[in-house]
Amino acid sequence: MSLGSINDLYLAHWDAIAAKLKGHSANSEIDGKSLDLATVIAVARYGIPSQLSAGSISAVVKTAEMLQASIDKGEVVYGELHSVRPSIPRANSFAGVNTGFGGSANTRTNQVQELQSNLLRMLQYGVIAEDRTVTAPESRRDTDLNDIISQSALPLDSPLASTSMPESWVRAAMLIRLNSLASGYSGIKETTIRTLHQILEEGITPLVPVKGSISASGDLSPLSYIAGVVQGKPSLKVWTRNADGERRLKRADVALAEKNITPVSLGAKEGLALVNGTAVSCAVGSLALHDAMGQATLSQILTAMTVEALLGTDESFDAFFGEVRSHPGQIEAARNIHAFLSKSSLVQHSDTEEGELRQDRYSVRTASQWIGPVLEDLHLAHQQIGIEMNSVTDNPLIDPARDGKMMHGGNFQARAVTSAMEKTRQSLQTIGRMLFAQCAELINPATNRGLAPNLVAEEPSQSFIWKGTDIMIAALQAELGFLANPVGSHVQTAEMGNQAINSLALISGRYTLEAVETLSQLSAAHLVACCQALDLRAMSCQYLATMGPIFKDMARDAFSEFLLTAETPEALLSALWAAFQKALDANTHFDSPKRFAVSVESLQPLVLKHIRTTTEAMQALQAWTEKCSATALDIFQMNREAYYASPDAT
Repeated sequence: MSLGSINDLYLAHWDAIAAKLKGHSANSEIDGKSLDLATVIAVARYGIPSQLSAGSISAVVKTAEMLQASIDKGEVVYGELHSVRPSIPRANSFAGVNTGFGGSANTRTNQVQELQSNLLRMLQYGVIAEDRTVTAPESRRDTDLNDIISQSALPLDSPLASTSMPESWVRAAMLIRLNSLASGYSGIKETTIRTLHQILEEGITPLVPVKGSISASGDLSPLSYIAGVVQGKPSLKVWTRNADGERRLKRADVALAEKNITPVSLGAKEGLALVNGTAVSCAVGSLALHDAMGQATLSQILTAMTVEALLGTDESFDAFFGEVRSHPGQIEAARNIHAFLSKSSLVQHSDTEEGELRQDRYSVRTASQWIGPVLEDLHLAHQQIGIEMNSVTDNPLIDPARDGKMMHGGNFQARAVTSAMEKTRQSLQTIGRMLFAQCAELINPATNRGLAPNLVAEEPSQSFIWKGTDIMIAALQAELGFLANPVGSHVQTAEMGNQAINSLALISGRYTLEAVETLSQLSAAHLVACCQALDLRAMSCQYLATMGPIFKDMARDAFSEFLLTAETPEALLSALWAAFQKALDANTHFDSPKRFAVSVESLQPLVLKHIRTTTEAMQALQAWTEKCSATALDIFQMNREAYYASPDAT
């Protein structure tokens, strides 16, 4: 299975989002087959409008009529929501229409509308805590202990936010559920799908519990809260926003009335069609994947910045390595990083001096080999999520090609989403490990090639500011390592043993979003570290450009008359200047006065190899050492103040 160009996929995705946000593309049509990740992001997070396609409405009407005709004729259409039990009588039984559900599918009823409402009531079992005001009792001695605990205890987190889904999750789920229903295989009525769409378009967002779904028969409980809002249930709450964007929590029936939306009385199978499916898992997975793709792209930019800051080489990203090891992700990552470095004046090429380590450390040298598999995994995850959001995932389904035959299967099993999320979360940990190593090497003077310890611009004995960042990224990467563990291996048997295998896709998606947030913080820390390192490097380059001619003139004036017979001044000057730069890099742990004094003094043995050892020469050497140290320090301090006033790392 060819995935095509990873770069093209990423660029097309962000171009599509930009076009939607800028109003350069038409409103997205919900037709059951052409929903993409960019549209989910635009609608869920930015409120971009959508519309139901005419074709989807026709398909919905057709299968709804087929379902009703089957019920009216009393045809024998037996099946359970999840399993077949031949011992149960078959006459006039419709899975989830006039039978019970799952492990209780052997029950029968003629009250099909009440059955749908009872299905939703059964599934609305989630826990949502309310925010409350914390008050201290006037008199602890005279107040009941239960009242003291309930009224004065500070919460461990934000009760409402920690127990309910963010609006973007729910909006994405509503859109994906609409897209599934729009395919016309679920038997839902036109009024129901139009009402759900109107709720989405009016910015009414159901309050949905964040926990409680095993994503086996889809995300039954979370979707039941969305379906309950379609019914206008007073016991459910929704988020609305006013013209100023201020968020308010209201009863569902009140919010619908304010927007002149008529609640729906669900008919046969409609409750099941609304709640049985993978929309919530797919929604959370879509949001996580979008941000993960951004992190994967950012990691390549940060790698290029790290190579620059460490005075590394672009040879590691030469196309030759992809020619002899043709993994597509590696090839594209190397091509990107090489392009980012193409105009850098800091990057080293193949002119490294003999005896120096030509190869960079693994965190940058093997970055394309490290990032490449991540890009491939995310590309496959994108394909899986893309297929899922355009799939019909409830059960049973109606096949119009077979005169409305009721088909019973398991499209609600969201393991494909779990697969996408496990890969994505592992990819986030992989990216984090590389960025952690790069950032740590920038901060550590033993590995940062002459940058100050802890990347301080001040004196190293007085500032340790980036040491805290070094500690923070270790904590973040440890957390990413924990989050990278698989969720899908923790399946528990549920629902009277009927749901013996379940995908846990929503749980996996939730942890993937948590990993995205954790990596985002690590990336942010590394980005600032890269900027600091590049500023320090630019400041150093400006200093060396200013100091170089002065240093050589001072050395020429001091030692020309004392050179050995065969010596030329230029040979000594070049050797001294190169040695001085190396000494500066080796002595960054000293404060500036001592750093420059020690660095210049370290050049004396080299000078003595090139001059006669007369008294006058020794006096000249001592005078030069003192003068050069003072001059080098003065120019450094003036250069630093000038850079503070007008920083420019370009």
